[in-house]
Amino acid sequence: MGRAPSTPDSRSDAASDSAGTLRAYGGEGGDTRVARRRSALIDAGLDLLGADDVGAVTVRGVCRRAGLTARYFYESFESVDQLVGVMYDEVIEEIAQVSLAAFSEGASMRAKVAGAVSAIVDVIDADRRKGRLLFSQALQSPVIAAKRMESTTLFAGLTLQSTSAILDVHVGPSAAVGVAHYQVGGLSRLLAAWLEGDVDLSKADVVDLSIALLVSPAEMLEKSLSRRHGDGE
Repeated sequence: MGRAPSTPDSRSDAASDSAGTLRAYGGEGGDTRVARRRSALIDAGLDLLGADDVGAVTVRGVCRRAGLTARYFYESFESVDQLVGVMYDEVIEEIAQVSLAAFSEGASMRAKVAGAVSAIVDVIDADRRKGRLLFSQALQSPVIAAKRMESTTLFAGLTLQSTSAILDVHVGPSAAVGVAHYQVGGLSRLLAAWLEGDVDLSKADVVDLSIALLVSPAEMLEKSLSRRHGDGE
């Protein structure tokens, strides 16, 4: 879980960073200290939101967890909502990068989907706090709700890339977008249920099931519509 950093910050840093200056202290530059404190606050926020007994996240709670004073919170964030938004965006960016990289390496549609799904599951399994932030139904803040809508659109777009060659041709681009949103919604709920222990599957099993559920609709549509066209000829 999160790490409470040692805090020469509270006294010596306060003097060093006063009046808007960011002088070196203890061999560490001012910008480096700011980045370290920001990272500690994000890590503390992930700890609090990833807890089983998650409650209201406050500036005081985040600072206590990070071992910093409120002064350093406001050095990087205007509010808890902004912190949560930044946390969410950073996790989504990480997942988008690794899944797109894995997707691009696949030689077939199934291989592309398999690579992307495996990459996503690797990220949320390595740090369950990130998975809870993205998928847990216990987190219902307006900021998270809005971010989840944004990420659903993003991942629907990524999903559409894997099936567009089939779906665009057979059902049209609008229906293809609908299928992609349907698939992403199902994948999100499966991963949420797995993270929360409601689905008794191994990591390998949840990856295999996710791949099958993402690829099968496209393959079934292709076969069904091919048969229909064949019957009509």
